[in-house]
Amino acid sequence: MSTTALPVPPARTLHDCRDAWAATLIEVAEADPRVVAVVNDSVGSSKLGGFQERFPERTVNVGIAEQDMVGVAAGLANGGKVPFVSAAGCFLTARAMEQIKVDAAYSGYNITLVGQSPGMAYGELGPTHHSIEDLAWLRTIPGMTVVVPADPAETAQAVRWAAAHDGPVYLRISRMGVPDVYPEGYQFVPGRAVTLREGTDVTLIATGTTVSRALDAADLLAARGVQARVLSMPTIKPLDVEAVVAAARETGAIVTVEEALVTGLGGAVAETVVQHHPVPVRFVGMRDEFAITGSAEWLLDHYGISAAGVADTASDLLGR
Repeated sequence: MSTTALPVPPARTLHDCRDAWAATLIEVAEADPRVVAVVNDSVGSSKLGGFQERFPERTVNVGIAEQDMVGVAAGLANGGKVPFVSAAGCFLTARAMEQIKVDAAYSGYNITLVGQSPGMAYGELGPTHHSIEDLAWLRTIPGMTVVVPADPAETAQAVRWAAAHDGPVYLRISRMGVPDVYPEGYQFVPGRAVTLREGTDVTLIATGTTVSRALDAADLLAARGVQARVLSMPTIKPLDVEAVVAAARETGAIVTVEEALVTGLGGAVAETVVQHHPVPVRFVGMRDEFAITGSAEWLLDHYGISAAGVADTASDLLGR
């Protein structure tokens, strides 16, 4: 169920969520000696240098061997440890899918799979390094919780929650700078959406890096006479079904926004709407194609994953 509307801080300073992830992992490891980090020669890009310095005996670097990385984490979990597996999202989810499915999820282990630099954050490195399929893939695995934090505060809370959760988690950590979107006092709850702006004409449901873009799109729509509700959806699975259905009933139209293939958040929302309260739905994100090469910001604009792109999609849906 969604929370009540929250005021959005005006500050637009951009933050790297990896900093919050790294600092919080050290914090939870200080409190719990079972916590270990398993990486694929990505200590630097995962920002785990501080963790490795503080806990060298609890940092396992398997080299560029993602399947082994997840398998090692499963063995550690079986031995009573609480492993956080950190690697670029594209390599973690594509190369190690069988191990994620069988070793982590089927076994029901408390393993947190941390997909670093997902979406199109690697920009100029092109389609081999874009991770736009991960949300669609991981949400189909039984027992898997899929979390996409929108800002550093939510990232830190999601790391703490994952450490205590009994079961596999996919935690998608952005390297692209994002502003704070939640006020002080916000509490992350898996399966709960957050209403960041009220509206009656259409609902924008966004996740991760696109939440701030959806908020900016709502401002553009307001100038066009359209009152857009903005829902932040930090967990793709479990999805906040009640919030989605309420949005469908109360606003009559939905636009989903994600830095991924639209079969991730968009697919999950569409499945919910068609079962409970069918209304027109449009999707902002990647379609059935490999994303091209370019800077991350340019790619987001190119594919309409921007404030203007979201506003235009909503206007087209409403015929305004």
